[in-house]
Amino acid sequence: MRKVLSRPVVVGFLAVAVVAVGAGLYWFQPWKLWQDETVQEALPAVTGTPTVTGTPTPTAAPSEAAAASPEPAGPKTLARGDLISHEHATSGAVSLLRLADGSHVLRLEDLDTSNGPDLRVWLTDAPVKEGQAGWGVFDDGKYVSLGKLKGNKGDQNYVLPADVDPAAYTSVSIWCDRFDVSFGAAELAQRA
Repeated sequence: MRKVLSRPVVVGFLAVAVVAVGAGLYWFQPWKLWQDETVQEALPAVTGTPTVTGTPTPTAAPSEAAAASPEPAGPKTLARGDLISHEHATSGAVSLLRLADGSHVLRLEDLDTSNGPDLRVWLTDAPVKEGQAGWGVFDDGKYVSLGKLKGNKGDQNYVLPADVDPAAYTSVSIWCDRFDVSFGAAELAQRA
């Protein structure tokens, strides 16, 4: 003779199933795979005004003095790289910039990757490896999180903390902190 499950057992089973589905949805956030967040930030502006050494001679015309003033210096590219795909298809370019005031910014340009839970931008000292071999190497060494990924598409700027020496880092990863995996990464090639 078959036993029929009692009502409290069925209710308990359904309650556990609802909690498990809710926890899975919170943890994986699968809807983000179909939601794009586009960010279009301008190239960082020059924050300081250049200082002009010397003073114009009193006999110089005002237009000559203005022409002798140097133009403000724009951001200088210290290193650059192209993003490769890891866990998710990822493309775009990464530039490490020094602004006129001496501060540093990491810039993502034409970024195109999947959205996901808890994505971060990491500056790391890990080598960039292709394929699955490169998915999990970025938390093995030295890294600094520059914050949450602002959007999975577009152009974005991330300010480096003042105490971070950009020369100590050789790569960038779009890192999923929830699952400890790289969505994509770029090796930074130093510019002369």
